Amino acid sequence: MKYFILFGPPGAGKGTQAAAMVEKYGLCHISTGELLRREIAAQTPLGKQAKALIDDGQLVPDQIVEDMIAQCFDSVRDVNGFLLDGFPRTLAQAEALDEMLARRGESVTGVVSIMIPDAMIFERIRHRAAIEGRADDASDETISHRIATYHAKTEPLIGYYRQAGKYAEIDGVGTIEEVHDKIFALLDTL
Repeated sequence: MKYFILFGPPGAGKGTQAAAMVEKYGLCHISTGELLRREIAAQTPLGKQAKALIDDGQLVPDQIVEDMIAQCFDSVRDVNGFLLDGFPRTLAQAEALDEMLARRGESVTGVVSIMIPDAMIFERIRHRAAIEGRADDASDETISHRIATYHAKTEPLIGYYRQAGKYAEIDGVGTIEEVHDKIFALLDTL
């Protein structure tokens, strides 16, 4: 079983590239945001617990997110592996994922990080805000905060996975197809 992690700043094209990776390699895409929404909608025990915390204005603790991911690993069949998007976001989560996979006799196969310059992040998020009418993405202050948060949270993970020999960067500048090709060339070696 393959276990890939997808990194990239807002606007890097992770959603577009994840869809292509899922289709080409038969992976199950696990987006933590989508997973939480699905568990809440299905009113599972974990979903009810997460909803109560969110409704109370609290963050969902790592353990609940980790349990949801483990449940997905246990229940999804007929795939060649998993593509994690939005998890891990901290060193503690990366260590928890390593422990979770080790209990299954598995490990992270590789981390694909789609890199684009900060100036391009601004352009892409502004464009997306205009096209999709997303007021939450429209202000420079919001975009700057999202970029700073990405760099602050991701950089320690880059070092963690680089030291483990699992990390690879893909230049996210180019057409969708050009970036697909770069990612596919990498995944074909893993």
